[in-house]
Amino acid sequence: MTDSNIFPQLEIPNTLAAGPGPGNTDARVLARFASAGIADHMHETVLRGMVECKFMLRDLFGTKNIHTFGVAGTGWSGLDCMFSAVMPGDTVVAFSNGTFSGIDALTIRMKAATREELAKDSLNPTAASVTVIEIPHGQSVTGDMVEAALKEHKPKWAFMAHWETGSGRINDLQGFSDACVKHNALGLIDAVSSLGVEDFAIDDFKGVAGWASCPQKGVMCLPLTYAPVSFTDKYIEVLIASGSYSYVHHPIMEARHWGIVDGQDVEKGGYHRTHSGYAVAALHEALRITLQYGLSKRADDYIFHENALRKAIVSMGCNVTSNMTSLLVLNLPENMSGREMELVQACRAENFGIWPTLSSPVQVRIGILNQLTQSAITEIVNRFAIAMNRMGANLNIDNINDDLETYYNQAIAAQ
Repeated sequence: MTDSNIFPQLEIPNTLAAGPGPGNTDARVLARFASAGIADHMHETVLRGMVECKFMLRDLFGTKNIHTFGVAGTGWSGLDCMFSAVMPGDTVVAFSNGTFSGIDALTIRMKAATREELAKDSLNPTAASVTVIEIPHGQSVTGDMVEAALKEHKPKWAFMAHWETGSGRINDLQGFSDACVKHNALGLIDAVSSLGVEDFAIDDFKGVAGWASCPQKGVMCLPLTYAPVSFTDKYIEVLIASGSYSYVHHPIMEARHWGIVDGQDVEKGGYHRTHSGYAVAALHEALRITLQYGLSKRADDYIFHENALRKAIVSMGCNVTSNMTSLLVLNLPENMSGREMELVQACRAENFGIWPTLSSPVQVRIGILNQLTQSAITEIVNRFAIAMNRMGANLNIDNINDDLETYYNQAIAAQ
């Protein structure tokens, strides 16, 4: 190695994360992460923290599922764990209405494909046992769509994303669950973007056997910590009967490290993989903050502040096509159409992290994860308006701020 291979220390600036996620991690979570002692990964305090996280996750999910825990990694790790019960040749109906449910559907095709199907195209296999229902961009999956597909195909498994951030659409969870019950399918739900944002309890959805979320959106932890998952007894029974080709992401083996053995809670977990004391401390604090805030209150606050942002963005001439409460997906005014990527890149250059959609048509995505204050929404609105003006939008920012102030003042007066 020469001196030219030794680079300066990496200094990453603060960024206002105003996209679909990850969002800005709470400072209290970062403090717990940074202040954690250098502990052995099997230290009794680390294991106790994991057990306590397990119980807090059950409260957050709204479930009595014993197999509720965190999978080390990002949301994709949790999803891979959930999909690990899908075996080659299993019949599956998957609904795709955006980038991420589309990747989920690809994962399912990879899991369900036979050796012969994988050999033909291992990176994009066509699994004969999997039916993917493609919903046009900007539309939600409805209960009627799910009912029709499950009635026709009678699959072992059915999959849907609850909230699809690729297009900003909320899909019909109740309709999905009801159809799974009616047609005896085991439902699997991608709750990456809805857990900790919408007020729901998973035990109310009897047709869903497996749930997977992520640490860095509604839970507001660091991206590389633990992805929450929860599985019903029925899911575990099927997994035991059919097996899985995964060790690291095997739900039963993962659960043992969280103090879940043979379907029972035990005092502390046993070794499965090397867990991080730092990550455990961060997740533990994030869950404490979420539960102290209250899921119902947080869900109401997302609705309230998203409405403020939506009104301001619409007043700028944009067309909002999403219905999520943590994310706006929008088209720019007609005279700026086609300049979405230019606008996004200009904002990112100013450490204002908005996002484009990752598939066609290209739209702009502005999120409010962990930005549930008037000052935070005002900053997002102003930074977006300034960026638009730099591209020639000629917006009256004072009027936009006056309207935003009126919205919040009226809300305070109504309380």
